[in-house]
Amino acid sequence: MKRVLIATGGGDCPGLNAVIRAIVHRASQEKDWEVLGSIQAFNGILWEPTEVVVLDNEKVKGIHFQGGTIIETTNKGGPFAWPVKNKKGEWEYVDRSEEMIRKLQIMHVDAVINIGGDGSQRISEALYRKGLNIIGVPKTIDNDLSSTDSTFGFQTAVEVATEAVDKLVTTAASHNRVFVLEVMGREAGWIAMNAAVAGGADVCLIPEMPYDIEAVKDALEKRFVHDRGFAVVVIAEGAYPKGGKMVVQENDEIGYENPKLGGISGVLINQLKKAGFQHDMRQTVLGHLQRGGVPIAYDRVLSAQFGVKAFEMVLNEEYGKMVAYRHPDFIAVPLKDAIAKPNLVTPDNALVKTVKGLGISLGQKE
Repeated sequence: MKRVLIATGGGDCPGLNAVIRAIVHRASQEKDWEVLGSIQAFNGILWEPTEVVVLDNEKVKGIHFQGGTIIETTNKGGPFAWPVKNKKGEWEYVDRSEEMIRKLQIMHVDAVINIGGDGSQRISEALYRKGLNIIGVPKTIDNDLSSTDSTFGFQTAVEVATEAVDKLVTTAASHNRVFVLEVMGREAGWIAMNAAVAGGADVCLIPEMPYDIEAVKDALEKRFVHDRGFAVVVIAEGAYPKGGKMVVQENDEIGYENPKLGGISGVLINQLKKAGFQHDMRQTVLGHLQRGGVPIAYDRVLSAQFGVKAFEMVLNEEYGKMVAYRHPDFIAVPLKDAIAKPNLVTPDNALVKTVKGLGISLGQKE
């Protein structure tokens, strides 16, 4: 009996369970394959005792529309940076990757499918270079992996953000207010731009285009006549003003390496007040609402396609590669290429042209 192990790492994401289910269903068609799931990414392998579950058709029944991941996830630590306390009681990080690979060999695991975003796939690439038979599946609501046309979970996050814009428009109009909606995306502005277009926002601020506060103020002033009017601003959590920096919160979580973004919506409101904007303003931070809940149909289908392709890559021994969607095909791309550069918004992007054509301000001076 051959074994493939699934791990889900990084932040949770709508569609993770649909990928797991697809892998299990495809594997069940082969008589000599068993599917395992490692709890909390690779923690399940590294813990003593190990925490690994057998995944069969019964175990994954009906999970395709559930949010989260039934094998849990984590974005802290990992096989190359495992947090331990030294003799002084201080936290330090040790490399347990070779130990983990040996444990997988002892468990007779023939291949690993690692479902995750940029950070997870960097781990995949490093493990592959150490000799592990591993395949990546791209997962991120930020849609910031350049080797694939789309990542599952992104469209669901956009749907949540768009619904928020829709709801804020009505309360903004009722009170003659400006609402600033802060959405996720880290260094990428894809969620913000898509939600701004779909929801009909007036201003959209993204990390790739540092904003000019005077340009933002001017765009909002145009929405008011004799103190009557309203506006909605969609701002990505990684956005920042020209000459400024991203808003990063202090974080003392052990093993969490990424900058903890958030709070730019409040900063923007204060900047507008200092610039002389006098209309009533409120902020709404969507936060993890964008990560949780039921995936929309598009993401369920995309997840299923990723899962089936991933297991077929295992059958073909296409290790060291990641599944990628290149319309209309699902292909395998080398992990080193998949993580080479992020997928960020560029000034010549078609969606940017649409934003400008709709009269949505990007916070740039004319």
